[in-house]
Amino acid sequence: MPKKLIKKYLPHPDKIKGHKNLQFLGERLHEPNLWHLNRRSVALAFAIGLFTAWIPVPGQMAIAAVGAFYFRANLPLSVALVWITNPFTMPPMFYFAYRVGLLLMARKPHDDVEFTFENAMAELGDIWAPFLLGCLVIGTICSTAGYFGMSNLWRYHVGKRWTKRQKR
Repeated sequence: MPKKLIKKYLPHPDKIKGHKNLQFLGERLHEPNLWHLNRRSVALAFAIGLFTAWIPVPGQMAIAAVGAFYFRANLPLSVALVWITNPFTMPPMFYFAYRVGLLLMARKPHDDVEFTFENAMAELGDIWAPFLLGCLVIGTICSTAGYFGMSNLWRYHVGKRWTKRQKR
């Protein structure tokens, strides 16, 4: 995997370890896999970050950080991948999750619904179940695809470099 490219955009571990707001984590913050770029930690970071991106709650970055700590995945990458859902991408992504949930629950969408805040609050009882089901299913699919995709891409890249090195 192109470590140099990933390292270029990730903050330096010493900068994060020395941050005053993270000192409550103690020695756990110095776990090597939280900072190293290897196949396992990067693939787990993709799985955690992509799954967490589909959780429709505030504090996705904190959830991703807790997941990275628990599974010993690359912390900065896990947290950075959550930003796939940002204010510009969130509405179409979550609408897609709602439509997937409707499809899985064999429900029909309301055709005469206006997209206003008041209307969304009134229809929340009908919307939440398909929306959360869609988020769960898509999050699981993205997480699994991210884990195996990154793991296989890493293996391919290492094999390619190994072959290139042997030819020299």
